[in-house]
This record gives sequence, C-alpha cells and structure tokens, in this order.
Amino acid sequence: MPGKEQLILTTSPVGWSEMFDQNTDTGESRGCEKRREKSPQLERSPEDVARLVYEYQDLFELVPCYITVQDRSYRLIRYNREFSENFDAKLGDYCYKAYKDRSEKCPICPVEKTFEDGKSHLSEESGYDKEGKKKHWVVKTNPIKNSKGETVAAMELSLDITHMKELEERLKVSEQKYHAIFDNIPNPVFVLDVENLVILDCNESVEAVYGYSMAEITGKCFLELFRREERDENALSLKNCDFKDQVRHLTKDRKMIYVNIQVSPSKYLGRDALIVTTSDITQRVEMEQQLIQTSKMATLGEMATGVAHELNQPLSVIKTSSSFFMRKVNKSEPIEAKTLLTMANKISSNVDRATKIINHMREFGRKSLDSREKVDVNKVLRNAQDILSRQLELRGIKVVWALQENLPMILAEPSRLEQVIINLLMNARDAIEDKMESGRGRKGEEKIFIRTFADHTTVTIEVRDTGLGIPEAVMGKVFEPFFTTKRAGKGTGLGLSISYGIVKDFGGAIHAFSEKEGGARFVIEFPVPGKDSHEKDRS
Repeated sequence: MPGKEQLILTTSPVGWSEMFDQNTDTGESRGCEKRREKSPQLERSPEDVARLVYEYQDLFELVPCYITVQDRSYRLIRYNREFSENFDAKLGDYCYKAYKDRSEKCPICPVEKTFEDGKSHLSEESGYDKEGKKKHWVVKTNPIKNSKGETVAAMELSLDITHMKELEERLKVSEQKYHAIFDNIPNPVFVLDVENLVILDCNESVEAVYGYSMAEITGKCFLELFRREERDENALSLKNCDFKDQVRHLTKDRKMIYVNIQVSPSKYLGRDALIVTTSDITQRVEMEQQLIQTSKMATLGEMATGVAHELNQPLSVIKTSSSFFMRKVNKSEPIEAKTLLTMANKISSNVDRATKIINHMREFGRKSLDSREKVDVNKVLRNAQDILSRQLELRGIKVVWALQENLPMILAEPSRLEQVIINLLMNARDAIEDKMESGRGRKGEEKIFIRTFADHTTVTIEVRDTGLGIPEAVMGKVFEPFFTTKRAGKGTGLGLSISYGIVKDFGGAIHAFSEKEGGARFVIEFPVPGKDSHEKDRS
C-alpha cells in the first residue's frame, strides 16, 4: 500500500493530470509554476487544500469497489483499500497478475481499449482473491489524461458481483434439476394456461402415452384430449383444480385410454398456470372390467335355477295350449273363436314374459361400455328384484318396498348399478337362508327391506335384511377383495368389493352396518348431478 504522502499527491484536487504533467514535462518547476499561476484551484488557502485532499483520500479509500490505476505497461501505480484487502498485490505488479495470477495480458482487455481510444469500456471478469476463492466483477475503465489530452493512465473500477453469480449458478443448477425431474417423470405432465387451458409446456412422457411429440401438442388446448361431449364438464373441473378419476382421453390416433388427472395451481414464466399430471390406468380399468364381467357370469350361474323356474311357467302354458290345439285338430273338432282368442292371448303374453326374462339376462350379462346416463334408481331396483324374484319366492323371502316417488336422476350405467343391487340382494338371500338353517330364525321373518329417499344433494338406497348380520370384528373388511363370511364353496368374496368399486366410479359411497335387532343394512349414496354431494353419518 502506498504511503500517506503519495496518497495525498495522487488524490489532490490538482488532479491526476497534474501529476502526470509534472512527470512528463522537461521543465518540471517551470511548468508547475505556470500551471499554478493559471490554476484557480491553487488560489485556495493551504488549509482548504489540505481538507480537500483528505476528503478525496477518504472517498478513494472507502468506496465499496475495487479501484486500481494502471500505466501503459499495465502496472499498478495506485489502488484502494478494498482492492488491497481482497487481492495479494503490490505497487508495480501487472494488473493481470494481481487480478488473475496470469503471466501475460488478458486476450480481451478493457484497459488496453481505453489506452487505444481514450474512452471508457465495460467488461465482466473473473479471478481468484488472496484466499483462493473465485471472484466475479463488473469492470469499467476510465482514461486519465494530461493537460495535452493524452491518455497517460487508466483507472479501473470493479464492482464485485460474486454473490449474484453464485445465486445465478445455484439457479442454473436448480433449473437443471427441475428439467431433469420434469423430463424424467414417468407420468405425462402438462403446463396449462389457467384461462384458456392451452398447453404451454409438457414433458417427454406425453409422447409415450398420447403419441404426440412435444412440438405437436404444445399450443393445443388440453380439452382436445377429451371427447367432445365431455369437454365442458372437464374444463370446469380443471380450473377448480379437482382430482378426476378414471377419465377418458383420446390419443393422437384417436384411441381411447383411461387416466387419472391431478391438477395444481402454479406459475410459469410469470403467468398463472396449472400443472396437470395424468396417470394412464387403462390396463387397470380393463382388468377391473374383466373382473366385473366374470362376477356377472358367476351371478348368472347362481341364478340359473331361478331363471329355469321363471321360464318353465310360460313354457308350460305354451305347451298346454299347443297340446289342446293338436288334440282338437286330430279329432277334427271345431274350436270356438272365444276359446281360440283366449288361448292365443295366453300364449302371446307368456312368450312376452319369457322374452323379457331372456332379454333381461342378456342385457345383464353384456359387457359394460361405461357410458353413463341419467338413471332412475327405483327402476333399477325393480329390475334387479325381478331377476331374483323366483329365487326369493321359492325360499319364502318377502321383499318389502318403501320407495320415494319422483327421485332425482343420478349419473350411472344401468347394468352396472343393477349388478350392485343384485349382489346385495343375493347376500341378503344367503344371510337369511343361513339363519334359518342354523335354527336361529323363525318362519315368517324372512324379509328384505328396500328403501329409497333423497334430499337436494343426495339420492340414498338402503337394503336391509333379517339375516345373521355382520360380526363387528369383520365390519371393516367386508369390501375387501376375496373376503367372505359365507361357508366354503358358496361365495367368491368379490361381490361387495366389485360393488364398492362400481359405486365409487359413479361418485357415490357405500356403507355397511349391522342392525341391533339382527341383520345387515347397506346404505348407498349418490350425488345429484350438478349438486355437491355430502356424506351423512348413518347409524
């Protein structure tokens, strides 16, 4: 660090140019005298001059940036305290050695440019401080000229931006991590504009699931992935950040897939956005549908005996009528018109009855397409009871109805909902039968109670029986797959599990209770379309 005398000289109000004029003029004293005569600054009193010298000295020393003064050889002829504290250098060192520990001038040097054109120049530089830590700074150079306008030195002011650079580097690393995670998430992820749901960005998994490249799908509306008739409903759900389960999407080749959708609000390039993650559950849904279909076939097998009885009666009527006609024809006996009409009507009505039974069984056994529609719950209950009516009648089980008229419609798939009711009725049938066989039931108590009611938001179905009930210890397991309280060979344990899944698919809830007076009660609740459903605690 230079001495006090030199500091006073080089920072005096006379200016840097005065110092260099003294050093370059051949008549130093004569030149100084002439300049003193002309310089108004030297007309000040010695006290004023001393005060200004120290003020300039303090400013030079205390300014919070690196300041160095270099000659044409790039040697340091002055520097301030901030530079001295951060760099291991001394007067006479080359600037490139002091700043960067180089043995030769930097390839691009702002000081060199200042000496060339006498103007200020900016640059951004990096080096190492005296402790070996990486430093970054922004440089501005200024020329120091003598009275002839010649650039005799250059002042280099450097502002430390190390902290900002470190933050930039951390941000860069963070962005790299974000992109690495974003691009390698196995599920498709979309960034949507919150207003129009246009896709702003997406990850690479989108192409694997949907068939669109990132370039192809960016700029499209996310709603184009939905079927046209389902777009409005899903637009509202997306903007409300709702979780959507088992939604149908269309791929690039128009193949339908099933996905779950998770939506989160976020920011993207300073604008409001939605982060949408989809999970392809097509394979799971197909397996569930296959399981449901298998359960339907098993149910049809269990109902075979009852169906045979149902069909036997109309067939008997048809057989009897045909035998009567054949006998009359063989004997060449006339048949009265009234008798002929009566028997023809019986044949026709019983054919209709048999056809209805067969069509009902065929519809029930058909694979569901999950095409939801508005459904009358009471009608589904009646249809389900019809298909089991003969079985229940043969076992002496009476169905007691308490249906509320004019129930609000629900959104469901009729045959799948009917499967739920049939499962409950068959479980009630078996529970009553087991109770009677165990000797704990009394004749005439075999009843199944079916009740419906609704409020403004919920449609409720209750199915209650007078069977053995559900033990408290297993109440929490009744909807688990393959769990059954029936004796071996009488149940698969899939009926209630499948019923639970179907009800959930339709946005509903199903609960099981054991009645104090005996028997079990199942409560199914469905939301009324367009209303917020709420769960009720029923005991």
